[in-house]
Amino acid sequence: MASTFHVYFGANRLAASPKIRRIETADCFAALAEGFDDALEMPTYPAFLGLFYALAGVAIVSLSSFVNALQLVLPLAAGFALVGPFVAIGLYEMSRRRELGLAASWTDSFAALRSPALPSILAHGLLLFAIFMAWIDAAQLVYVEIYGPNPPADAIAFFRDVVTTSHGWLLIAVGGSVGFCFAALALCLSVISFPLMLEREVGLIPAVGASLRLARNSPAAVALWGAIVAATLVFASLPLFIGLSVAMPMLGHATWRLYRRAVEREARVEPPVEQRRTKSDRRPKPERSEEIRRAGQRKTHAASIIR
Repeated sequence: MASTFHVYFGANRLAASPKIRRIETADCFAALAEGFDDALEMPTYPAFLGLFYALAGVAIVSLSSFVNALQLVLPLAAGFALVGPFVAIGLYEMSRRRELGLAASWTDSFAALRSPALPSILAHGLLLFAIFMAWIDAAQLVYVEIYGPNPPADAIAFFRDVVTTSHGWLLIAVGGSVGFCFAALALCLSVISFPLMLEREVGLIPAVGASLRLARNSPAAVALWGAIVAATLVFASLPLFIGLSVAMPMLGHATWRLYRRAVEREARVEPPVEQRRTKSDRRPKPERSEEIRRAGQRKTHAASIIR
């Protein structure tokens, strides 16, 4: 029972709710610029994550082609935006370390695996995945309702029908509207929730509540952020999803920067960041080295007197 409470409310469920600032549209562009700078400064793990997204996107297209489900290509690709905040947990940790002036490498992206909030993070990831699956089911239902039992037989006929017939235009309009609703729901639930859980180790309900309060208090900025994410992903997906290798890391880091602008800092509820020891950290300190040298001199002097 206690572990269930920890998942939903965090280890300290009686702590005060995070203080949410009202953000403006300028904060979205500033966060995007800072995220791009983070991606340039820490390219190793982001490049790996982006490559995963690019390969997964190509695999989705290939798989859908083989199983005669081309109508699901776009919904599946759009699903990256729904589950992306969960997959980018490692990027948040890297941006967090960089803003604190600590060394950051791809190994630090796995620090979330040691976080006390990991069960809450996983629970939120499952929630987004459930939304993603509901979106896929809704997209298939819309397609069946519009095209009936005789859909286009191959890829060329399908794409020609989508862009040149009333059925295709209706599919785009209805499918786009339904997809917008799912994307808006996922955005409001997760715009800052994952960074909040990572930094303050809060539970699922306080983190989601903070995201919803931000969406309520700053609707224009949150809507703009969602539009930026959607436009960036669409543009990056055009050349066979290759652009996602740059877009996904940038958006991941930018999400942390937006969180930092949206939530007031409270040092008393922010656990210290684990600092990685470097080679220079393992060297004896100058004061200690001097003590060792003097002790050696005293031993040598004592030995010479005995002789």
